[in-house]
Amino acid sequence: MGRVFTVSDRVVVLVPPGVVYRAVSRVGDMGRWSPENLGTTAGTADVPVAVGDSFVGRNKRGRVRWVTRCTVTAAEPGRRFAFRVDAIGLRTPRLRAPIASWEYRFEAADGGTLVTETWTDDRRAWPAAVANVFDRIATSGRTFAAFQARNIARTLRNLKRELESDAEAGGR
Repeated sequence: MGRVFTVSDRVVVLVPPGVVYRAVSRVGDMGRWSPENLGTTAGTADVPVAVGDSFVGRNKRGRVRWVTRCTVTAAEPGRRFAFRVDAIGLRTPRLRAPIASWEYRFEAADGGTLVTETWTDDRRAWPAAVANVFDRIATSGRTFAAFQARNIARTLRNLKRELESDAEAGGR
């Protein structure tokens, strides 16, 4: 079987597209939903970011912690938000390389918003055998595609739960 470079999942969240967009594009809040992301480093504004803006994401997997530098590639309120991960490091994102891209699409649907989250592996230059060995070490036996599919499902489930709960409680 060939290497899978893109995985995605979707969920309907019972709030308007603009509400979901504002939440997702406030990148410092991503750690509230993601099983791997811890939000961003200090200095990232608590406001939606714009195309060309960069931010440093904090991440964890088990006891391992690292940071990534990300650049916003799409910021269309209520429609689409995307960023690319272009550097990684333990305390500072020093190693520059294409790593991954993340995209969120928002469509009005069923009295709310159909949210689609997509991860794309940007490590195209890596030989498949090398990527396979690295992935299985880094993810405790899975490929990154399988690992990210599980993370995306959890992120969307958590996002849905929080935004719908906030809406029921009177919103943010």
